[in-house]
Amino acid sequence: PRARHIFSAFPVAAGIFSVRLLFERFIAKPCALHVGIQDSGPYPAQPNAILEKVFISITKYPDEKRLEGLSKQLDWDVRKIQCWFRHRRNQDKPPTLTKFCESMWRFTFYLSIFCYGIKFLWSSPWFWDIQQCWRGYPYQPLTSGLYYYYIMELAFYWSLMFSQFIDIKRKDFLIMFVHHLATIGLITFSYINNMVRVGTLIMCLHDASDFLLEAAKLANYAKYQRLCDTLFVIFSAVFVVTRLGIYPFWILNTTFFESWEMIGPYPSWWLFNGLLLILQVLHIIWSYLIVRIAFKALIRGKVSKDDRSDV
Repeated sequence: PRARHIFSAFPVAAGIFSVRLLFERFIAKPCALHVGIQDSGPYPAQPNAILEKVFISITKYPDEKRLEGLSKQLDWDVRKIQCWFRHRRNQDKPPTLTKFCESMWRFTFYLSIFCYGIKFLWSSPWFWDIQQCWRGYPYQPLTSGLYYYYIMELAFYWSLMFSQFIDIKRKDFLIMFVHHLATIGLITFSYINNMVRVGTLIMCLHDASDFLLEAAKLANYAKYQRLCDTLFVIFSAVFVVTRLGIYPFWILNTTFFESWEMIGPYPSWWLFNGLLLILQVLHIIWSYLIVRIAFKALIRGKVSKDDRSDV
């Protein structure tokens, strides 16, 4: 591997983003309309300068005392003012159509890259014997299939890094920003240092559950609640097994201990494993959110609002 190879990810990232725009417009949007998602936003609130000022400057959720004061000031009943604030809050929420299109794009890419990763790794010796990741290191050949796998993953995460500033804002924006930085750093670092074998295992492991989450979101937006619940349960199981089971006991075990035993200490060992630990911390945080949703689902009988929902 050569460091200059990494720069080819940038034009590929631009190409992926262009494909995404076309995909969302000509494929995802018709699919959304086909399942009954309306191409319109929420009902707008009646224009009112006083209520708008309160909404923007003071609170989006007025208490009873403030509602009574506004009622006297505007000569509106309290219920009408409550309805106004509800419509105004909904007005700021992105349309379901937009969320559906974003999720369908991510579902399509995650599923495609996961299938490619499984196909590639199935014939790779280190998939069956993880110690092969370190035998002969660092003088291990870089095949064309491995190169394309790396560049596509890196380009996709670069496209996510920039598109998240124009995508729907979610509660875990900062966590996702750190995740994208750590992922890009890991992919770049492992490629330059020819740790690509263990890198492919890490990438494929992460892709194993991502497309299931997006599939559950698609079902939720389309109001297929039973399908959404089923997909979310499957996603939860796969996520916990891969991120809290396979990742620490298979991946971290080989990067922390087996690599040290087989090739000895090396300067990049600390940085590489530090980045892997950052991912593990994020895995724990997300697992908490997922378990919380699952717990609510058991109580309410259905998957509640996504904890990564819009703000």
